[in-house]
Amino acid sequence: MSRNCVSDIESQLTALQEKVSSRVPGARLTVTALPAVPELKLALLSADYPQHLLSADQVQDLMDTPPYWAFCWASGQVLAHYVLNNPKLFQEQTVIDFGCGSGVAGIAAQLAGARRVIGVDLDNTALHVTQLNAALNGVQIECSTAVELCGVNPAECILLIADVFYDRDNLPLLAQFVKEYKYVVVADSRVTQQELTSVTQIARYESHTVPDLDESKSFNSVGIYVSALDAPATLGAA
Repeated sequence: MSRNCVSDIESQLTALQEKVSSRVPGARLTVTALPAVPELKLALLSADYPQHLLSADQVQDLMDTPPYWAFCWASGQVLAHYVLNNPKLFQEQTVIDFGCGSGVAGIAAQLAGARRVIGVDLDNTALHVTQLNAALNGVQIECSTAVELCGVNPAECILLIADVFYDRDNLPLLAQFVKEYKYVVVADSRVTQQELTSVTQIARYESHTVPDLDESKSFNSVGIYVSALDAPATLGAA
């Protein structure tokens, strides 16, 4: 990595740190290796962020509009694990990371040999963070605010979806995506197979959010669901 690139990453981290501090006073961003995929590192909220010092208004604000991009959610880690352990599925493919957040799944696809990766998120900060995290891992990811703006033929693309269907209003999108895209992979801990009628569960793994939010144990059990019955199962433990 060139000196100019390192300098640019450091300046971006500083700007992002200021954004985090404005939402969570006293919080820090740290470049963190992920437990389920230690070969990946992301700029994430430090595990020692001062939850006990937040006012009621600050807590409510974080609940209403959490900075999703400052965490690596359990499902994102498991999806990245699946991608890295099944590289032949993604090599030379165009991959879209839908609701990319921190960009972890898309980064894994690029490292697995994808020809092109596009991160999609409504949050422009998440798109900025996705590109920053990609740079931290030595890859590049394109970004867009909508799948319709990606300029690709969905029938030639693989779609990755992690932790999007906690909002049940998003569930109707899945059947549409399965019809349109070459292949769809979903990782989720908050919905059941009965709700994901367009895809089939092929694996389930334990993981947790980084930093650990000490969530319900049920949210640590992540299913991998695919739109093709001949899809490979995840290799190894997550």
